[in-house]
Amino acid sequence: MPEHRSLMDLKFDELPDPKRVWVGQPGSYEEGLGRLVLLTEERVRSAAAREIRTGRRIGLNWDVTKLEYPNIGRAPCDHQITPILGGVAFDDIYTMNPQQSSQWDGLRHWSAKPPGEDDQQERVFYGGTTKGEILDRSNDRIGTQHWAREGITGRGVLIDYVSWAQKEGVQYSTFSNHTIKLQDIIDIACEHDIMFERGDILLVRSGVIGEWEDKMDIAAKTAYSSSLSPKHAGVEATPEVLKWLWDTGFAAVAGDALSWEVYPPQGDMFLHDILLAGWGMPIGELFDLERLSEMCKGLNRWSFFFTSMPINMPGGVSSPPNAQAIF
Repeated sequence: MPEHRSLMDLKFDELPDPKRVWVGQPGSYEEGLGRLVLLTEERVRSAAAREIRTGRRIGLNWDVTKLEYPNIGRAPCDHQITPILGGVAFDDIYTMNPQQSSQWDGLRHWSAKPPGEDDQQERVFYGGTTKGEILDRSNDRIGTQHWAREGITGRGVLIDYVSWAQKEGVQYSTFSNHTIKLQDIIDIACEHDIMFERGDILLVRSGVIGEWEDKMDIAAKTAYSSSLSPKHAGVEATPEVLKWLWDTGFAAVAGDALSWEVYPPQGDMFLHDILLAGWGMPIGELFDLERLSEMCKGLNRWSFFFTSMPINMPGGVSSPPNAQAIF
């Protein structure tokens, strides 16, 4: 068995460095896949055979123009329609930041401080990729093109925290430091008889899309956009969560939250540092899970076949997910 697969098969407590699990040679396809090496042909085939039963499909991409009032200086999507051949036909011209709507955080998106006591050390990206390599447009190391070769495809599982919180009488805003606890996720999984499997893609619904669409007026949206200290509800960042994510064997995590994990970090740990820069695990944000939630409730099924085809951009930092759930 190749070395990187053996490393991926170790338990969390057996890892030489649980915060840095780099696979493949620098610049290789294996390195570019990161944690997606868990999506083997066998696992994808098994997921398709068991999960596709009705042919019903749900798209998971939010309206590409949302968030129309993004934060931290990101520009909203601009879409121009331009005539060609004197108006016989038309073309689109998109100007967009994938981070402003549904997107995968790619491995070039987030870096982490190397281990050690030297605070002057430069942060590095997955595999030890440097900022200089990212900025070198002739270098496409760990770009989204690696994910685009086969896509992110396998068994998806939904943890519908919104519906559970409503039932439990838990009230919160997704634009706050409200924290989704690991025990909450485990309780929801038990309630719905969800048995996680190695290679699963974990989706967590926190409620951002419903709140943005139905509860926030323009004043509230622009206040969020201009805030210098935005707050995002999300999954707690704890050593227990890290161990659970690794040992359960998730290939990727995603949700409708703005940062998947609670933000700003509530302690010394920020999951982006470890999941992206340490493990090479894709993080999906702002996926539209509203219709998916209704479908899961209607069918009383919380797992499905998940497909996503990231953009084939050499050296890409992030990508619209082009994702769907198939039942």
